[in-house]
Amino acid sequence: MRRRGRGLPAALGAVSVLLTGCFAGSGSPGGASGESGDGRIRVAMMQPPRSGLSPLSDDAFKLSRWSTAETLVELDRDGNAEPALATDWKQSGKTWTFTVREGVTFHDGTGLTARSVVTSLRAAASASPKPRILDGVDLSVKELGPRTVAVTTATADPLVPQRLSSPQLSILAAKAYRGRTVDPVGAGTGPFELVQVNGAASAKLDRYDGYWGGKAKAAGIDVTYVPDGTARAAALRSGEADIVEAVPVSQARLLDEKLITEVPMPRTNTLYLNTRSGPFQAPELRAAAREAIDAEEIVRSVYEGRADVAGGLLGPALPWAAGLRQDVRHGAAGDPDGTEITIGTFTDRAELPEVAQILQQQLQAAGFTVRLDVREYANIEADALAGKFDAFILSRATVLDSGDAAAYLFSDFASEGSFNIPQLADPAVDKALAKASETAVGDARREAIMGAEAAVLATDAAVPMLHERVIQGDAAGVSGAAHDPRERELVTIDTYVR
Repeated sequence: MRRRGRGLPAALGAVSVLLTGCFAGSGSPGGASGESGDGRIRVAMMQPPRSGLSPLSDDAFKLSRWSTAETLVELDRDGNAEPALATDWKQSGKTWTFTVREGVTFHDGTGLTARSVVTSLRAAASASPKPRILDGVDLSVKELGPRTVAVTTATADPLVPQRLSSPQLSILAAKAYRGRTVDPVGAGTGPFELVQVNGAASAKLDRYDGYWGGKAKAAGIDVTYVPDGTARAAALRSGEADIVEAVPVSQARLLDEKLITEVPMPRTNTLYLNTRSGPFQAPELRAAAREAIDAEEIVRSVYEGRADVAGGLLGPALPWAAGLRQDVRHGAAGDPDGTEITIGTFTDRAELPEVAQILQQQLQAAGFTVRLDVREYANIEADALAGKFDAFILSRATVLDSGDAAAYLFSDFASEGSFNIPQLADPAVDKALAKASETAVGDARREAIMGAEAAVLATDAAVPMLHERVIQGDAAGVSGAAHDPRERELVTIDTYVR
């Protein structure tokens, strides 16, 4: 088990002043905590919660990164399923049977049982919208005994264990489901208990000494949400934070290289084109947009070389993808002739507004008239999903949920996908996605996934530009912080500040 053994000086000064007090109650950055675990860890995170920290939303990944909510299954570095709250499992046709770990208690003191698992998974399966990992999956759950659960799908699904590793399918205490929304406070099973949530400002977690996997080395975690990338970097520089996630490329060069870690990650920066309404209904204009984009310029100027030019939707974090990539037959480009388009993106990832400006220049040089709409993600996601933009720039994790890219491709490009920003409804794409989803785990599945990627790219509904690298900042005294390309782990049972 991985968690068990495991140049704007004036402006930056102003940011530092604004941050003072944000991490109140934490240990000082230089030695307030040690091997005894008496100190707390101060974390500056990029995005505030979107859904009140509901595990049925993307907020689930925060709960996972804080080691407060856990799942039945974990993934190793290669995406293979490993035991977590379930100790073993087996498949028989459409049904998978899981054995629930003994000796686990929730943070409210109640014990983990098969009934607990059924309650959590049924809540996820009946949610509207469903968690992305369940897109296209008709899943039912049944208690077979005190420690045995049966998970059945409408068709035989080889990916059920990987699906159950998604933080959106975390197992919480019964009390979490008694209100109108799912409340994770005091309801997890991890080494840290979520004890306080302060809206979009902060959160507090204390060590849970009854954790089944042992005692955490830190006394707790103090989280502050800092959407501004410059402010996050300043928090690390000034000693206001111990761990800072998603340091912007523009700030990385201003920090001590010893304090930052750069990891290639399964995250692709992509331009999604609206195929259902507006100018990009026309395939020839989508092709014109694709041909106008110079990704190398974006990597060089915006990312300062700290990214990889995209060869497709799946990048170098999946080392098998390049060797299996298939040829794509694109359609011919038409003449934009001044066609007006609106491109949306968000400010939460500091590089994206700069990417938008360069794309605006490149597309205007090709003959488009381009307007930009840039907001915080929480204020723009609904419009993007509703197809209110002609194009949308998204930094998208491609194996975040299950460690398997088929789920991401289905969610983003299937007719029934819940995150289908390009509004794509293409029979050839749907067929290729169905094949990838049904193929057994292994080499054949990977080939089918790359076939689905080729089908998507042939529509020009998505123009992959680059694959990002995560840049994480850890203060000099931090030990044991996770550097996870899937963004599931950050503070673990072994993390502390010396």
